[in-house]
Order: sequence, then structure tokens, then C-alpha cells
Amino acid sequence: MSDRLTDALKHFCEKLRTSVEGGNEVSIITHLDADGIIAGSIMAMALRRMGARYSVRAVSDMNSSVVENMKADGRDFYVITDLGGGWASNLRKALDNKWVIIDHHEITEEEILTDDEAQILNPWKFGIDGGREVSAGGMAYMVASTLDLKNRDLSAIAVVSAVADRQDQGDKRSFFGLNAEILKTAQSLGLVSVDIDIILAGRETRTPHEALAYTLFHYIDGLTWNSEACYLLLKNAGIKLKDNGGRWRVLAEFSQEEKSAIVEAVAKFVGSSDKRLSEILLDDLIGYVYTLAKEDKRSLLRDAREFSTMLNACGRIGRAGVGIALCMGDRNTALSTGEEIMSTYKMTLRNNISTIFSEKWRLADDGKTTFVNGDGILEEAMLGAVSSLLSRSPSFRGRVLFVRTLTKDGTYKFSSRKCLHCKSQANLGVIMRQCSKALNGAGGGHSAAAGCSIPSSALEDFIAGIKEETNDPKIARETA
Repeated sequence: MSDRLTDALKHFCEKLRTSVEGGNEVSIITHLDADGIIAGSIMAMALRRMGARYSVRAVSDMNSSVVENMKADGRDFYVITDLGGGWASNLRKALDNKWVIIDHHEITEEEILTDDEAQILNPWKFGIDGGREVSAGGMAYMVASTLDLKNRDLSAIAVVSAVADRQDQGDKRSFFGLNAEILKTAQSLGLVSVDIDIILAGRETRTPHEALAYTLFHYIDGLTWNSEACYLLLKNAGIKLKDNGGRWRVLAEFSQEEKSAIVEAVAKFVGSSDKRLSEILLDDLIGYVYTLAKEDKRSLLRDAREFSTMLNACGRIGRAGVGIALCMGDRNTALSTGEEIMSTYKMTLRNNISTIFSEKWRLADDGKTTFVNGDGILEEAMLGAVSSLLSRSPSFRGRVLFVRTLTKDGTYKFSSRKCLHCKSQANLGVIMRQCSKALNGAGGGHSAAAGCSIPSSALEDFIAGIKEETNDPKIARETA
């Protein structure tokens, strides 16, 4: 960690400590996705351990209504996590200096230079890539562990946030940068173990064919959500799915040779339509897995990727409070509720994706970019989840993906992702921010994942603009 970031953390934490010791009631406003839920929860746990009065609220994005609600709340101090990029001037006008932001999304040079009171803690200010090296949960952990070294036990949940934000981008799905440092802390405390394994959901809880059918880390047309097809595929490949007593086996009980046979069977299935997809999948199905050692065996929370899926489900289904309770240690009511929520979430995703693929008019693909029209079927809260899942489909390999939906208030929301093996140098965060701002909208994000909202009247101009910028990203790179 750089000396500049260390100094900034100390100053930032003094500001928080002063507010808490002054008896102020702190309101945490966070994003409703898994990373946001974790970031908000880490700050809540750190404040609770300080004896602070606090509350946590999750929102879909930062907008003028959220700022006005914060102003009307009249709380003493606000901690904003995984949100707030581009809104500093609005926050100053509405809340004076009674706020701080802990975020990792790329912000403009202007916002960095005008942060005279050091109210924004963001890795980009210190030359750290917040899209690849640290999540919002990771930044919140850095704050919490600076406040008190005892908070290093929160490193495990910070690892989950890095996985949730698709920052396992190193070799074999490893971490680098600050994420790697946080992982080392979690390992040293015996909180997280790391192994090379098959990357499927429910390694310790599901049979192989169910794990393959219901994983959301990959999307394989013909297998995803089709447990019967997965069962037949593995059975015909000669894979022993039951033990000698007739009990279904779970993936954790399989040998490495058996796991390799599963991967080869899946790769062969995919390769029957395109051999290049087979190679991509072989690379993508085997990699590092992160196990939360203190969670019960056969718990959905034991695998970091599955934990992140449950948190994402809670946020997207409108039950972020359940996700926050899980992060803060509730393993009773919150866990059983979370399991029900995840079932609903996966069913919603399944219906959304099935409709998109069955109604071909919703897809516009030129080989470089893919536009998905989700009008009338995609709820606003599900937009990011759908775009993330589609981006992992081998069918869209190499593309830049844009998914849209028309919201209840009459505005369009877009979610963009770089798909598997996409080599585009376009900075999606910059493109979405600039193109939406030019049309009285707002947006931003990372180079590989971003979003925005625009007025409905600006749809055609916006699509034309992002096509131009995506295909010729020189301007976007220069102004990042």
C-alpha cells in the first residue's frame, strides 16, 4: 500500500472518529449490489464496534432524489459507499461538509482536484485501478482496519466483495493489487482458504449436474438452468454421480481426475457448435476458489462466489436489508430468507434471459458490439445482473455489451460490460459518463463495466454516440 494512501486513510479515519466521538448519528448510504452491501456492512460493523449510532440504507444509484432525501433526513453525518462519483458538488451544496464517500469507481480529474477537505476516499486518487485492484468493500475494509486493527476479521467479507465485482482477473481468477493484500490478511487469520478447483456454484452443497445448471459464473446455452440436460451430459460421459450407497455426491467429494472429466465433457458440449468456445471454457472453468473457512460446511455462504450471488440477489430483489444482516453475522432468519431470495432471483434471471434469447428482435449484434433491448421485461434493479450474466456467455465472446430497459419514471437505463475475451480498449465508464452527460443524463463506472440513465427522448442520439465512442475509443482513453 502506498504512503499516500496510508496517510489519506489516517486523515479520513480521524474525520470519522471525531464525528462518532461527538455523538453524531451516522447514516450509511450504499449501493444495492453485492459490493455495495458489503461496503456498507463493513462500515456499519466498524461503527458499531466504536459504539456509534448508525443506520444503513441501500439505493439503486446516486441521484438528485437521494441527495434531497439525505438533506431532509437531517442526520448528523453521512458515509456514502460504492456510490457518489460525480456528485461531490451536489453533496456540498445540500449537506455542507457532513459527508464522506468511500468508493472505487473512476472519477474525473476535476473532482479529485476540488476535494479540498479530503472527503472522497477513492483508489484512483492514488494511482490505483479501482476497477481491477480493489472493490468498494475493499476500500471500506481499509478504513475499518485503519480505525482498529481488530477489524481485520472483516477481510474475509472484503474478499467476497472483490469476487462480486469480478475483480478476480489475474491468472486462473486470482487477485492482484490491494485485493491480493486483503486476501493475504484473511488467509493469515485462517478466515479464507484458496485452492485451484472447478468453478461452479455449490461445490459443497449441490450434485455436479445441479451445480452446472445453476451456476451464475458462466452462461452456457443449453445447460444453464437445465439440470436434466446437465445430468444426461455427465452421465453419458461416464461420471459417477452417486456413491456406492446410492447417495448423490457433491463436487467437493470428487477427485481432480473426475473434475477434469466434468470440464472436458462441458467443453466438448460447447465445442460441438464452435471449437473456439471450447478453449475459452476450459480456461474459464478451472481457477482459484475462495472458501470462507469459518462458515458451516454445506452452507451457501462458504464459497465466496456463491456468497456474493446471494448478496446480489438480496439487493436486486429489493431485500438489501437481508444481505446486510448476513454480512453482519446473522446465520438464522437472514440465512433462510436469503436462500429463498436466491431461488426467486435465479428464477427471475432465467425468465429474463430466456425471453431475450427467444425474442431475437431484442438482440442487435454486429460482431463487435451487442445491444440488448430489455424494455417491458427487465426490472430496473435486475439490469446489472442480466448484463453481467450475458457478458459471461461464450456466445458473446469478444463483444462490448449494452443492455437497456425503460424504467417506471420514463427514463432509459443502460448497463454495459466487456464480454469474455473482449480486447476493446474502450473505457466504458468514461463513455457512459460523457455520452449520458451530453444528453442531460448521468452515468459512470469502470473500464469494463459501467451504467447510466438518460431521458427517453435521447435514446437514438445516445445509442449513436456510444457506438461511435466504442468503435473509436481514442477520445475516451485520452480523457479518462
